[in-house]
Amino acid sequence: MDLILQIATQLLNGVQYGVLLFLLAAGLTLVFGIMSFVNLAHGSLYMMGAYFSALGYEYGGNFFWAVVAALGGCAVLGMALERLVVARLYRRDHLDHVLATFGLVLFFNEMVRILFGPQPYFLPLPSFLEGSIEIMGASYPAYRLAIIVTGLLVAAGAQWMINGTRLGMLIRAGAVNPAMVGALGINIGLLNGLLFAIGAVLAGLAGVMAGPILSIQSGMGEPVLIATLVVIVIGGIGSIRGALYAALIVGIADTLGRAFLPQIFRTLMDREAATAAGPAVASMLVYVLMAVVLAVKPNGLFPAGGKS
Repeated sequence: MDLILQIATQLLNGVQYGVLLFLLAAGLTLVFGIMSFVNLAHGSLYMMGAYFSALGYEYGGNFFWAVVAALGGCAVLGMALERLVVARLYRRDHLDHVLATFGLVLFFNEMVRILFGPQPYFLPLPSFLEGSIEIMGASYPAYRLAIIVTGLLVAAGAQWMINGTRLGMLIRAGAVNPAMVGALGINIGLLNGLLFAIGAVLAGLAGVMAGPILSIQSGMGEPVLIATLVVIVIGGIGSIRGALYAALIVGIADTLGRAFLPQIFRTLMDREAATAAGPAVASMLVYVLMAVVLAVKPNGLFPAGGKS
């Protein structure tokens, strides 16, 4: 019974981690898949969202202002970046995108280190989500459950925006034939800026949601960016549905692997070897999963164009 409860808890932890990855992957896959722009600075937007939330909490005094500061700050920052940097690179090749946005990563990391110092920040839990909730006999933190619910609501909203609204229609049309959409009187520059800002807002939302469970510090965006790139490759570039399913798969696989693989290895080999091999194999699990998916479906599980 204890093992079942432990597995159930780790499954929920995996879903929660997957939802955070989805909030990042949704914005990145929109920018990459629709605008064909490789944005390595997306993790920095996540980091800035976390720092904006810390400032909002410090000056506003509650979690509501932390969320407002994170979303508003990332929206403004995203539009500014798109106008000042990204818009100048649309017609350049992907290598230029990588070099420019990698420079932005270094810039943002040093900027927050100068402004906020090297010590990490910690965002308190909102008071109404400090307790736990009983789920099938297991006690699970209410805040982590709120992250899951928030992510699923965002997934539904993003899917509706892309496939069920005029804005989504324009975004999809602009990705296929921007010249034709521009000829119809649509401001393509404004449309691209809005899309980039939406991606930045989703990254900021991930940052503020991660603030109470992770330390806020310089460089926190790089590790999660790598996992996010794995998610959009597995799910299919440009696909919101693919990003959600792949994020859940990666989150659950990574969490269960780190929780149980070391224990499994201890039953198969001596303790010293298992202690070394278990965590190493667990850390490689999502990359092995990505390789398997790409071998079977090179365009991902749910490519935006429906091709596998």
